[in-house]
Amino acid sequence: MIRPSQAGLLALILGAAALGFAPIFVRLSEVGPVSTAFYRLALSLPVFAVLAWPHRGTPAGRASALAGAFFAADLSVWHAGILLTSVANATLFTNLAPVFVTLGLWLIWGQRPNRRFVMALGLALAGAIMLMGGSLTVSPDRLAGDGLSLLSGAFYGAYILTVGRARPAVPATVLMLWSGTVAAILVLPVALALGETVLPHTMQGWAVLVGLALVTQVAGQGLIAWGLAHLPSSFGAVVLLLQPLVAALVAWVLFGEALGPLESAGAGVVLLGMYCARKASRA
Repeated sequence: MIRPSQAGLLALILGAAALGFAPIFVRLSEVGPVSTAFYRLALSLPVFAVLAWPHRGTPAGRASALAGAFFAADLSVWHAGILLTSVANATLFTNLAPVFVTLGLWLIWGQRPNRRFVMALGLALAGAIMLMGGSLTVSPDRLAGDGLSLLSGAFYGAYILTVGRARPAVPATVLMLWSGTVAAILVLPVALALGETVLPHTMQGWAVLVGLALVTQVAGQGLIAWGLAHLPSSFGAVVLLLQPLVAALVAWVLFGEALGPLESAGAGVVLLGMYCARKASRA
């Protein structure tokens, strides 16, 4: 029989893998990047409403609204950062969320990480840097974009912490329904303020948005929210480093962007770091 921790780990892995498709959908979208984020949220809500129906009447709690606010801030700031720096830099800095989760658990709740976990986290992050290959750049002209991307990682870390704390008391589907509603309400004005294209002009454009909502929000974030009830938030955040790995593999298959020796080695280091983090979180 599968233990809850094993089921939670599987959910996190599958959820992180689903999130890895997000950059591909954003690249194919016919609307602006923040508008794409709005549709990702809004089109997932009917599905979560159906899934949450058995739990109707269950209080969502203030944590759901707070998680939605953090997620909206993450999406908006990250997309703004992309416009001011390279995609590689934005991807790396926003994936520093595990660092912020670990710091948050330590500074706010006094859960100091053990040395083995810190080393495993460092190993996984080193793999993520290697996975970026030669695309990373350091330039004074990109400091604003890099800073926004780093802030995005902090917001996503806060989202993970909030979801992890709320999940034991709130069903995943209820949490995703209400946090997604709050996030969608907050993201739409940002897209309008930026003057983005809001409506896709072809059926293919709508299909991309529906696919984004189902794959990354319903499957991705939904599985992650469920898994965080059964595993430590710090380890869950490390598992999310699978996202750039999956994105790189999908880009290889769809766009011919092959991984070189450094990127391939980085993929292996990410997986090794995850394995070590899992062992350390059990200690």
